[in-house]
Amino acid sequence: MGLFRKSEKGTGSAGDTYVIAGLGNPGKEYEKTRHNMGFRSIDVLSSDEGIDVSKSKFHALIGRGRIAGKKVILVKPQTYMNRSGQAVREAAMYFDVPPQNLIVVYDDIDLPAGSIRIRKSGGAGTHNGMKSVVDQLGTKDFVRVRIGVGGAENGEDLVDRVIGKVPKDEQKILDEAAAEAAAAVKDIISIGVDNAMNRHNHVS
Repeated sequence: MGLFRKSEKGTGSAGDTYVIAGLGNPGKEYEKTRHNMGFRSIDVLSSDEGIDVSKSKFHALIGRGRIAGKKVILVKPQTYMNRSGQAVREAAMYFDVPPQNLIVVYDDIDLPAGSIRIRKSGGAGTHNGMKSVVDQLGTKDFVRVRIGVGGAENGEDLVDRVIGKVPKDEQKILDEAAAEAAAAVKDIISIGVDNAMNRHNHVS
């Protein structure tokens, strides 16, 4: 697809602009589910940095601001999870960001609940939202912040696991994870992805 070809060296203003997309499902019924950890992290960044994420564009809600002196665009796709890639692709193309300046935040059932893992590239695994992102971008080479939500246990249905009701004690763990993921995004921008990985990747 050649999505990043024009700015792959990070030249010009695009190299100073970051697109940060948090994956989730729109609607009140999904707000506090495990599958909406990407949205929750964007909400933390929005609150921390005073960035209003309410403008409708790119099939998403977006907000523009600055983090660590860099221009950022916060993105919450409104297409529902399985078509998240459409919004991510449109935003990345519009702002012509290099791949290292696209950060996608999402939940991961393969990581323990509350853990964080930053990666520079990689596959989508079993996550349908990430499958859509990779398919739409035509590349796996972009930064992602994975938030562990734990896998299904004791015969629990996987769909119920990711979009079902979360116990109150676990909500606290997920709130803390959303905050750490937001901190990880800030570190990626301010000190670089390698240093951010050293700081936040605690899962073997």
